[in-house]
Amino acid sequence: MRSRRRILAVCVIFLPVLGLSVWRLAPPAHTRLELTDGGTGRKIVSRHLLGGERVVLTWTNSLFRLPVTEVFVAGGGRLTLTEITFGDPAGREPPRVKPEDVDDLYHTGGPFRAEGLSRPVTRVVFRVGEIGQPAMTVGKRVIRFADEVGFGGTVVLTARPASFRERMRAWLERESDPEGPR
Repeated sequence: MRSRRRILAVCVIFLPVLGLSVWRLAPPAHTRLELTDGGTGRKIVSRHLLGGERVVLTWTNSLFRLPVTEVFVAGGGRLTLTEITFGDPAGREPPRVKPEDVDDLYHTGGPFRAEGLSRPVTRVVFRVGEIGQPAMTVGKRVIRFADEVGFGGTVVLTARPASFRERMRAWLERESDPEGPR
């Protein structure tokens, strides 16, 4: 009788802890983002992103000399491009356009802003030119591609689902470091 109560007490304590652990670690929305030097394979950044975290890429369009901002949202083991802004050099708010018009506007020039895009990305190779000055903001860190790989170099972005081990490590790091896992 006494051993049954002990077993019951252990189960009553252990099951909620187990349930909470599974709940904290199970979401498939976790994404592992890696930026590597395409020439050497050197890892520039490896970061765990929770679902909904934003990654922002800024660069200057070499044809039209317009500042460009692309916003990606992490989730489901990938990044999804959700917004693009080709800035107005005069500083005015660029006109809003429909997501389906973005492909044409990339080639015809002029300022615009498109929201509501849903373009998934798992791998992109960025070539660093002398005009573009691409920089990516991941968390609080700004990665300037030219500083990392130099003119003519490449930066390879890879996004994939985070493994169980990576999610566990990120959870532990997030608990101890308010800026989050690296």
